[in-house]
Amino acid sequence: MAEGKLLLRSFVEVPRDSHFPIQNLPFGVFRRRGQPEGPPRPATAIGDFALDLAAVSAAGLFDGPLLSASPCFHQETLNMFLGLGRPAWKEARATLQKILSADEPVLRDNEALRKNCLVPMSDVEMLLPITVGDYTDFFCSVHHARNCGFIFRGPQTPVNPNWFHLPVGYHGRASSVIISGTDIIRPRGQGHPTGSSQPYFGPSQKLDFELEMAAIVGPGNELGKPIDIADAEDHIFGLVVMNDWSARDIQAWETIPLGPFLGKSFSTSVSPWIVTLDALKPFACEAPKQEPEPLPYLAEKNHINYDIPLEAWIKPKEQSDASIVTKTNFKHMYWTVTQQLAHHTVNGCNLRPGDMFATGTLSGPEPDSLGCLLEITWNGQKEISVGNSIRKFLQDGDEVILTACCKGEDYNVGFGTCTGKILPSLP
Repeated sequence: MAEGKLLLRSFVEVPRDSHFPIQNLPFGVFRRRGQPEGPPRPATAIGDFALDLAAVSAAGLFDGPLLSASPCFHQETLNMFLGLGRPAWKEARATLQKILSADEPVLRDNEALRKNCLVPMSDVEMLLPITVGDYTDFFCSVHHARNCGFIFRGPQTPVNPNWFHLPVGYHGRASSVIISGTDIIRPRGQGHPTGSSQPYFGPSQKLDFELEMAAIVGPGNELGKPIDIADAEDHIFGLVVMNDWSARDIQAWETIPLGPFLGKSFSTSVSPWIVTLDALKPFACEAPKQEPEPLPYLAEKNHINYDIPLEAWIKPKEQSDASIVTKTNFKHMYWTVTQQLAHHTVNGCNLRPGDMFATGTLSGPEPDSLGCLLEITWNGQKEISVGNSIRKFLQDGDEVILTACCKGEDYNVGFGTCTGKILPSLP
C-alpha cells in the first residue's frame, strides 16, 4: 500500500468519503455542460472536479518521454492512450499525481491554468470514454452459475462440467454499450409459449439488472497470436462498473441452442470513469482456489482478484429514496480478468484498444450478496421489499444504481455510480 502509506495529498480539497482522491485518478471523457457543440475531452477525476487532460497537455505538463509529443489527450476518446500501453499509463499517472500533489506549485499556484484545467463535476457531462469495437460477456461467478443452473436445470448438474475448465463467454453487442445515466426503454420480444399457444410477444415481463464489472483492453494482439497468461495484465487498462440489463423471459426462450441474443443486446450500461489496475493494486487479494487446476495456458503464478465491494440500489419512481437490494464483492470471481483475456485470445482472436469484456453477474455466497433479481427472487418465485414497494423484476420508472468502492486505510478508490432508469416499452 505504498501510495496509501505515503499519505499522498492533493492541493484540491477532496472530501473524506470521495471515490476520487489522488490515489485513484481514473480516466474518462467529458463535455462541458451547456456546450453541446464542444468537443469531448479526456479527463481524470480528483475529488469533485474533472481535470481536463487536453488542457494539461496543451500547457506542456505531460513532459515525460512517452507523452510529451503525444496527441493522445487531444482525442475525443481514450482509445489512442489505451493503445500506448502500461509504460505510458504509468507515466501519465506519475505526472498527474505530481502536478496535483499538495506540495507542487505548477497548478496549485497558477490561478489561470488551474481554472482552465479543473472543471467542477456539476459543470460536466460524462460521455462514453472509449469507442468499443467489440464486447464480450463472460460468466465467471461460480455462485451465479450455480444459482442459474438450479433455477433452469435443477439440482442434478447446476454447473456444466466445462465451466470449471474454461471461462465461459459469448460475444455481446458493442453498439448498445451506453454511458451511465442513459434511460433504458423496456425491450419487446418473444417469451415462452403457455401450453399449446403461440409464443408470447410484447414488452419483457422479467426485466432485470446484472451487477457486473468490465475490463477495458489496452494494447491488443495480432490476429493468430495469443496473449500469454504471464503478459495478460499488461493488456488490461482498468475496470468499470457495468449493468448488463437482461430481459429474462426473452433470454430463456431464445437461448437454446445458441445463447443470449435479444434478451441482452438492447442495452449495456457502464460507469464513466475507468479505474486503472495500478490504482487497484493496494486492494489485490488471492483469488479463489481452482479445482481442477487450470490447463497450463490458464495457470497463472500471480492468481489475484481485487477486494472491490459492490452494491445495487433500486429507486422506484414513486419514492424519493433508493433502497439497497444487494451487496457483493469482485473478489468472489472464480476466473480472473487475466485468465479471461488469455482464454479470449488463445485461439488467435485479436483484441484491440477499447475492447471490453465483462465478468458476468458478480454474486457472492450469501443470500444478501446475489447480483441480479433472477437470483434474489429465484426467477420471480418470491418478492423482495424495495422501500414501500415490492418487486419480483423491474417496473417502469425504476432507477437502478450500481456502485463500487474499495476502502483503504485513509482513502477510497471508487468507481462512482452506474445508473439507468426504465422507460415504458414503445407501442
